[in-house]
Amino acid sequence: MCGITGCIVREGDVANILYNSLKRLEYRGYDSAGISTIYDNKLIVKKDVGKIDEIHSKLNFLDMRGNLGIAHTRWATHGAPSKVNAHPHLDCEEKIAVVHNGVLENFLELRQELEARKHIFRSKTDTEVIAHLIEEYLKIGKNLSEAVLESVRKLRGSFAIAVIYTGEPDKIVVARNESPLVIGLAKDMKLIASDVAALIEYTKEVIFLQNRDLSIVTPEKVEIIQIDTGIKIDRKSMELNWTLDMATKSGFPHFLLKEIYEQPHTIREALRIQEKYLDLLTEFLDRGREIFLVASGTSHNACIVGSYMFSKLARLTTYPVIASEFIENYGSSIGIDTVIFALSQSGETADVLTALDYARYRAATIIGLTNVLGSTLTRIARAYILQNAGPEIGVAATKTFTSQLTVLALLALRLARKRGKISQNEMDEFQDELRRLPNLVENVIKLSEKPIAELSKEAARFSSIFFLGRGISYATALEARLKVMELSYIPCIAYPAGESKHGPISVIEEGYPVFFIAPNDNTRKHVIGNVMEMKARGAKIYCLGDEGDRELRELSDWYLGLPSVHELLSPIIYVIPFQLLAYYMTIEKGLDPDKPRNLAKSVTVL
Repeated sequence: MCGITGCIVREGDVANILYNSLKRLEYRGYDSAGISTIYDNKLIVKKDVGKIDEIHSKLNFLDMRGNLGIAHTRWATHGAPSKVNAHPHLDCEEKIAVVHNGVLENFLELRQELEARKHIFRSKTDTEVIAHLIEEYLKIGKNLSEAVLESVRKLRGSFAIAVIYTGEPDKIVVARNESPLVIGLAKDMKLIASDVAALIEYTKEVIFLQNRDLSIVTPEKVEIIQIDTGIKIDRKSMELNWTLDMATKSGFPHFLLKEIYEQPHTIREALRIQEKYLDLLTEFLDRGREIFLVASGTSHNACIVGSYMFSKLARLTTYPVIASEFIENYGSSIGIDTVIFALSQSGETADVLTALDYARYRAATIIGLTNVLGSTLTRIARAYILQNAGPEIGVAATKTFTSQLTVLALLALRLARKRGKISQNEMDEFQDELRRLPNLVENVIKLSEKPIAELSKEAARFSSIFFLGRGISYATALEARLKVMELSYIPCIAYPAGESKHGPISVIEEGYPVFFIAPNDNTRKHVIGNVMEMKARGAKIYCLGDEGDRELRELSDWYLGLPSVHELLSPIIYVIPFQLLAYYMTIEKGLDPDKPRNLAKSVTVL
């Protein structure tokens, strides 16, 4: 995610503090950075694309004067990485500076309203509308805190913002909804940041703002107001005993666990994708004579899930293909009527790009889904969607997988509406299930972690593991296998449960661990038969199923009951316990879950 920091002191300049705080946020990943201060009743702004030290060497952040300022590291979601799209963003008169973390759902309509009022926009970002909204309210006599309050009430989506204004150079106004924001308290100095890492060098006394909080920050005090009611409230400060290393991970021992816990938030962000982008990709998908879903690793497992979604919701046949096999298998058959839908978290996966280069020369249409704006995939695709998961530091994909699945579900639903292949009731039911996803995932993490951590003590001693699922759950089995194998280094097998008797069942012996993914869908009755086959040969049965499934619970040696969910969304729910299992098995074996051996976050070589 983007990183926000800010500082206000009674006396002196804050540029050095802002620069150091920005450096503490580098671990989050970013494509551009900037700082704004107020001095002599004027805004000073320095920003550019690139690394903080590179920008500093060109612009010299440290010579910026002023006793208050805000700063930002940007991970692009709207508008490509560029100097003009870097934060802070300003109003028309360059008196207001804003930094923002989050995704605004309604920025297009707000921008159109503001442009109709003669506001001039410089960037392609969603953030810039905030500066112009505040400008509008200042024009009608509101003070800064009132103008920010009225502005954020108009915003839909997630945001953590910090605002400074030359007309009131004695305060920073901040607000949050769903995106994190923390205030650091020190004598004659206050700091604000997206996370504690940016301010822990200066203070360990902090106030964590809650959703729908607005705060007016001066060197002497912090005042907090509820956005919806306008009522002043008291939020108690707390003393942190975190080290800097702990702070960069928000108190989690590893980035991987932190990113597993971030999934309710990243799924919400994925659900906020602008409808025009969904419509554009839907148009291309609907137009194709043949459609290939091309990816590698975890993204290929997402493609398999997507093929079920497109088939069952939109009645659209798609072919999930491993990128490194695409040219050899399908290269000679593709042409102008072919659509290649490429999935790549980084947008730089070499196998994917090689397949796309080949397909482009044969006049195929390329569309994409990625997490990195400005990546090669976004440049060569006719159209693309960003999954809005933010940077993922752990090498093993977790939050990026579930956000990919969320986007694929949105596309499948949009295609279903366009093609008219299912009833309105079915579409409404699926839409409702999508809205429930973030809360469901949050509940699954809470109910799973303790039993999974306990199971990991046993599972870490396995010499190999079998994962089985039917239908869409086969894709969940593949992802479970990949997570456990790449993190714990234990050889694993994943198979469609119905195929297990065609060879793989030969490995079963007394006590051999077999994990079944068995949601309460139309494959469940067949899964029961597969469980019985394995039990008859001495396998030890570990099962993830519906929380109310007594029959499966009684047949299993170990059982984890999960909330009911639409069958096409079950991989998003059922993969969570396996992510946790892989993590805790890795810890049990004394390995580094953030940096598994021989692996890289982005595979950029063939």
